[in-house]
Amino acid sequence: MPAQTDVIIIGAGAAGLAAAKELTNLGISFIVVEASHRIGGRAYSEEIAPDVWFDLGCAYLVEGSDVKNHIDESNPFIEFAKNQGELIEEYKYDAHYIYSGRPLDDKEEKARLAFYTDCEDAIHSSATGGDDCAISELIDLESPYAIPYMDMMAVTAPKDLDEASAADFFYKVEEYRDFITLRGYGRLVAQWGSDVQVSLNTRVETVDWSGKDVLVKTNKGSIRARCLITTVSNGILASQHIHFKPRLPNWKLEAIQGLPMGAENKIGVHFTKDVFDPKASGYYQAWSDAAQGAYIDVNLMSTNVVSVFMGGRFSIWMEKQGQQACHEFAVDRIADIFGNDIRQAVGRSIVTAWVTDPWTLGSYACALPGQYHQREALPLAIDNKLFFAGEATARANGTCSGAYWSGVRAAREVATEVNKGVGSN
Repeated sequence: MPAQTDVIIIGAGAAGLAAAKELTNLGISFIVVEASHRIGGRAYSEEIAPDVWFDLGCAYLVEGSDVKNHIDESNPFIEFAKNQGELIEEYKYDAHYIYSGRPLDDKEEKARLAFYTDCEDAIHSSATGGDDCAISELIDLESPYAIPYMDMMAVTAPKDLDEASAADFFYKVEEYRDFITLRGYGRLVAQWGSDVQVSLNTRVETVDWSGKDVLVKTNKGSIRARCLITTVSNGILASQHIHFKPRLPNWKLEAIQGLPMGAENKIGVHFTKDVFDPKASGYYQAWSDAAQGAYIDVNLMSTNVVSVFMGGRFSIWMEKQGQQACHEFAVDRIADIFGNDIRQAVGRSIVTAWVTDPWTLGSYACALPGQYHQREALPLAIDNKLFFAGEATARANGTCSGAYWSGVRAAREVATEVNKGVGSN
């Protein structure tokens, strides 16, 4: 690993890889260091069965509704997938709402939809009125449909609604279209980033930015550079696993703390035979008065895989219970929808654990009530030396494509600074 370069990039997820590719195009030297044994970060796929892929992290190739005016609402991985001959499809599956093992009737579905709409309207009015309160303050928690709404939002936020900023939720980039890919989004990102040279298993211990250059100490040695781009999660920054000398300024620390990592985990369950009617494929919410509900994707792209999502405090608690408890929870929720006979075809499961993952310490960042304004501060550079990228810094926060564009943005900012130095010599 070279001891000197123009730019050090910490992290080889979508943001770090995109920054590296952009710096390559701009003719600026760099070194990418990654603490994990692999690239991709929170974009990660595993085979749950032979040639059946499950995304442990991001799974939806999100495209925003205003691509024409905002390039960061586009998703470069959609075009990459097509160029690689990967099978992708737009997510156009039906939604199903199951209470105590039965679908809602027409009257109940009308009432549920009205409640969800009232919640969205309340969030809209609060955010556009300049308020930034907790979402829980805006909705009728006594509604019979509050439980599935809270289950769904805990995955989306991903925090319980008393900890989730209404403004942060409202000002997210609107999803125009979602695509899914048969062989995994994480696998796709790894394929796209395979041409970037990365020093794996390289943990950053100290970043000394007290002098003219930035000196980074890792478990494999030290590197000196003109600038640094950090793409690590807010969980890692908040934990101070990387020691900055001098410490980051208060305004940056306040931004990090105001946008903590949320908890979204999921359990993928593979079924060993075709047990689903094609019309059964789609999105489900299942809940009852007797058990925790869940947000579920069933048999997308005819893979015989069901993904059961958990968010917020329940997700953290279940992560602590371990993989077997999560597996049993997922199978129980699936049986609530399709009946107990489906248990006979249950195969392997994969359970995520993002909160205790040592390289992320959470799923993705979300603003606490009253802290939405920290979205503006988080991406800002420090002293023209330390630059920040990653999903939390993106306008399309919480998405892989948003992380990509944050890496491009940070690389261009760094290039401007590096070229200033060249011009002054």
